[in-house]
Amino acid sequence: MKLYWINTHWIIKKLFSGFIWDKTNTKNTVYLTFDDGPIPEVTQWVIETLKGYNAKATFFCIGDNIDKNPAVFKKIEDDGHGIGNHTYNHLNGWKTKNKIYLDNIKKCEEKLQHSLKKKNNLQSKLFRPPYGKLKNAQYRAIRQLGYKIIMWDILSADFDPFISKEKCLENVLTNIKSGSIIVFHDSIKASNNLEYALPKTLEYLKQNNFTCGIL
Repeated sequence: MKLYWINTHWIIKKLFSGFIWDKTNTKNTVYLTFDDGPIPEVTQWVIETLKGYNAKATFFCIGDNIDKNPAVFKKIEDDGHGIGNHTYNHLNGWKTKNKIYLDNIKKCEEKLQHSLKKKNNLQSKLFRPPYGKLKNAQYRAIRQLGYKIIMWDILSADFDPFISKEKCLENVLTNIKSGSIIVFHDSIKASNNLEYALPKTLEYLKQNNFTCGIL
């Protein structure tokens, strides 16, 4: 049974207006985002695919993966993509005590600060909660730390093993509009759907005069 929305309802955006769900603009710009990397098996392919379309994206990185794959993380930065915090250990906020959760975010931030060559890449602090799950107290504390909490307008559902790669692509293409924040995953679990859907999404964006912005 599916327990997620593909296209975030406007009521949810209004109720949780402190989160960033999309970025309205008149420039036909959309925002591709990738969660859970960096890993060599998938992230490197994503970077090269984006480069083929002269497209930029924002990568929400897990601190532990940065530790394990510093060269892949360096490539994200070297290619001029945006970078955000996705906790150090991909924690579920609903299932984690507040102090442990916040300490995990800070641990990831320390790793980002240590790993980035250009420290101004963190001038705009971006955070996306794994699974999109936060307690109210966690939300308030993260905002107090100076983070913008980035959610999404479109969920590709590439992580779902029960949908086809064609359905993954349809999830994206039928909902794209200027300002959309779109979620893909640079993970092994999502790779089959991602490798089909991402190039076709980029081709669609190119043919329809969209540009890919950084958050």
